[in-house]
Amino acid sequence: MKKWSSLALAVTLGAVLTLSGCGGNNNNAGTEATGSNAAATAAPESSPEAAAQQDTLILGRGGDSASLDPAIVTDGESLKIGHQVFDSLLEYKPGTSEVQASLADSWEVSADGLTYTFKLHPGVKFHDGTDFNAEAVVFNFTRWSDPASEFKFEGDSFDYYDSMFGPEGSRVIKEVKAVDATTVQFTLNQPQAPFLQNIAMTSFGIASPAAIKEKKENFKNEPVGTGPYVFKEWKHNDSITLDKNPNYWKEGLPKLNKIIVRSIPDNSARFNALQNGEIDLMEDLSPDDLSTLEGNTGLQKIERPPFNVSYLGFNFKQKPFDNVKVRQALNYAVNKQAIIDAFFSGQATAAVNPMPPSLWGYNDAVKDYEYDLDKAKALLAEAGYPEGLPDPVTLYAMPVSRPYMPDGKKVAEAIQADWEKIGVKTVIESPEWATYLDDTKAGEKDDIYMLGWTGDNGDPDNFLYTLLDKDAIPGNNRSFYVNEELHTLLINAQKETDQAKRSGLYKQAQEIIKADAPWIPLVHTTPLLAAKANLKGYVPGPTGTEYYSEIYFVQ
Repeated sequence: MKKWSSLALAVTLGAVLTLSGCGGNNNNAGTEATGSNAAATAAPESSPEAAAQQDTLILGRGGDSASLDPAIVTDGESLKIGHQVFDSLLEYKPGTSEVQASLADSWEVSADGLTYTFKLHPGVKFHDGTDFNAEAVVFNFTRWSDPASEFKFEGDSFDYYDSMFGPEGSRVIKEVKAVDATTVQFTLNQPQAPFLQNIAMTSFGIASPAAIKEKKENFKNEPVGTGPYVFKEWKHNDSITLDKNPNYWKEGLPKLNKIIVRSIPDNSARFNALQNGEIDLMEDLSPDDLSTLEGNTGLQKIERPPFNVSYLGFNFKQKPFDNVKVRQALNYAVNKQAIIDAFFSGQATAAVNPMPPSLWGYNDAVKDYEYDLDKAKALLAEAGYPEGLPDPVTLYAMPVSRPYMPDGKKVAEAIQADWEKIGVKTVIESPEWATYLDDTKAGEKDDIYMLGWTGDNGDPDNFLYTLLDKDAIPGNNRSFYVNEELHTLLINAQKETDQAKRSGLYKQAQEIIKADAPWIPLVHTTPLLAAKANLKGYVPGPTGTEYYSEIYFVQ
């Protein structure tokens, strides 16, 4: 967050991450933050509005969505779709994590930082034709926060709400009320420095109350929001089709009539589909295919700003991973540079901390566990395992490519070979993606798991608290890691509004995490995408989720 002279300017708290992945500062002060929902700029002459152009985007990605209700998921594949169907009160400026107006035209923050008043954009309709208004906002936030809500259906878990605004019993948000049809007021129990950054997240996209009441459990399969695209069809593990919202409240958008999002798990098959003209845009290009891409004048390379971390997490439910010496030993036995050289083609750097170096509050004084097999063996001996671990370790490796990990199975095999040198045998398991997420969330089958995280909102809290605090939801803290000293630091950092002081708290937190070793941070990547050369208007964001509404094709 930024240092600011008044709690009111919470909008400036998020570091702006430009397309080059750099942080920015904004030290404006005041008691009101406003943004305008101006009409979209006129389309260029070569846009769909000026001539008959391709009006459908086919996007290829590595895995399917788990659900289409963004409030009940934490995986990026689900949130990508949610971002097209739903709008939140605020959003991030394209290519950054700086908040700006969306469904809320403007907002005011009280001097004590406990009251946020949002003025809503008038005349907005949900896809089902019902009105978006303050009561709809109250309905959604009540649904997410009230464990007894009749609209929390079987299997629903509002993990992101609990993670961002505290679990039941220690909620940040005290009350949400409709002042009038276009005014909604939030009252907090305590100041929360990243509050506006959190509100802008896709997980808090506003859904149609009428649709939730009608569809009930099936809402997760047939979502209804106010976004630029309307849900049309979901063929599980194959494709999701979205149609243009003809009544979208942002004038001139979206520019395309249809979006088809295809699931193509294999990296090479996805790239072949792009080269063959079967898709127009692909995510998670394998670094191995970069030279081929750059040699094809019919295609273009797109780089997402680096804002992620991939890691191996130790499951504290399983012995001997509750032993810090075992965890430290396995940290010393991973050759990160060899992995980068073999699988990332220069598009990654070794990770030391659980947050990327581009984010403010990063502690560059923390030094990594160097690759040292002798130290690893010595620590295992100190832990009571001089001959290595007696039983094989179950290592979960991601079955789908992710922006932070193009090929989880290959990386797992390299780590498997490293660990065998110190007497630690592994069994690699890689179930289907939805099962993988369920298993690692439950923590009953995996000893060590591979995952990663792309920051949601430009704040260190979204890495450190969200993934490693004791009150973080199991869906995020899949290590089931508890450290009381760390918890105190992270809670104090949430309440602190002076960025310099917050930064100091986060640097202390990273020192604790390094020593305790709940993870093996692996790499930070610059995710690669590829598209047809005539695709225009796509601005990749650091959070990994962006609207497709500005995309168009030229002839």
